[in-house]
Amino acid sequence: MIIKPRVRGFICTTSHPHGCRKNVEEAANYVGSQPSISGPSNALVVGCSTGYGLASRLVATLGCNANTIGISLDREPTENSTATAGWYNNEAHDEMARRSGLDATTLNRDAFAHETRRDVIDLLRRNNRKLDLIVYSVASPVRTHPDSDERYRSVIKPLGSTFKSQTLVPDVMQKSAELREIELEPATPMETAATVKVMGGEDWELWINQLYDAGVISKSCITVAFTYLGNELTQPIYRGGTLGKAKEDLDRACEDINSRYETEGIRAFVAALKAVVTQASTAIPIVPLYFSILFKVMKSVGTHEDSIQHIYRLFREQLYTDKERRLDEEGRLRLDNFELAEEVQTEVKKRWGEISSENLREFADMSAFTTDFLKLFGFERDDIDYEVEQDPMTCLSPE
Repeated sequence: MIIKPRVRGFICTTSHPHGCRKNVEEAANYVGSQPSISGPSNALVVGCSTGYGLASRLVATLGCNANTIGISLDREPTENSTATAGWYNNEAHDEMARRSGLDATTLNRDAFAHETRRDVIDLLRRNNRKLDLIVYSVASPVRTHPDSDERYRSVIKPLGSTFKSQTLVPDVMQKSAELREIELEPATPMETAATVKVMGGEDWELWINQLYDAGVISKSCITVAFTYLGNELTQPIYRGGTLGKAKEDLDRACEDINSRYETEGIRAFVAALKAVVTQASTAIPIVPLYFSILFKVMKSVGTHEDSIQHIYRLFREQLYTDKERRLDEEGRLRLDNFELAEEVQTEVKKRWGEISSENLREFADMSAFTTDFLKLFGFERDDIDYEVEQDPMTCLSPE
């Protein structure tokens, strides 16, 4: 079948198998071109199929020579429809790992379910392995609680008062966008609590506690979860909104994990990372506009990083280093230092105050933003002929 992008609003419902494989190969080639890292031997990545989770797994596999287990919930392909991009990404990663002589097992399961944790425990016990790295990178809008079966849905809203701002509404297929004024009503207490249940730290703690109780975590294990802080432009919708409450709970969970396991040598971190284009970020008000301006500024000063470059730097400079880690007052690892550099933020704020529909292309990198979005799904690659028929059942080339 001929596979083209189908975009509805902020969702792309198709993905290109060979384009996804090429994305993974490109990221793998970058890791392979960098110095190796003396890091984990056995890693678990919860939320492994896209974005920072996929990048973490690739760096663990190819940068550290680690065996990995990955958890993600992705739609499988049929003869008439494509899988999600994450499904193809996992397939490409696992083949690459096996060719390197490493074990790579991907479980296409609900990361929030106790059964999934039990399956990981059984797998580790069968192979007589203990984890020395656990990456928690789940980005789901809904969560069914494993004990109560109650279903929670997150919302992205401000707190306390109505929020008004300008935002960018991209037309991904036309590679264009328009500025619009938005007005968001504040979240209710129930919505805020539900968002914390979905995106907070409770599930991360459940993973660590159950893996530890089962005896499959090594005494030198590092576990890391990811957060985003942003600046004052994004503050009302990020740290000052429902997302911020969820991330506060992630910080709480990190502190609790460290308190409980500090005598065991297990260390937990929350890592504050830079802005990157994801399907989720595209739907957050303000974010497409801020990111488009930010990326153009960071490229102009030579500090822009994509997901794999950023995560490689996290591993090499912060997680596995004999140098002092870059921690803030809350104990978070700060990898957003390039984004929040004074020269970058000064220019971003200047452009934010002056931007209009007329100067949008001059002040913001909209073309790159939409290209990055489509590339997430295997499209917009120069080395793929999108008029050639593809088998949606696999991203792997015939042997």
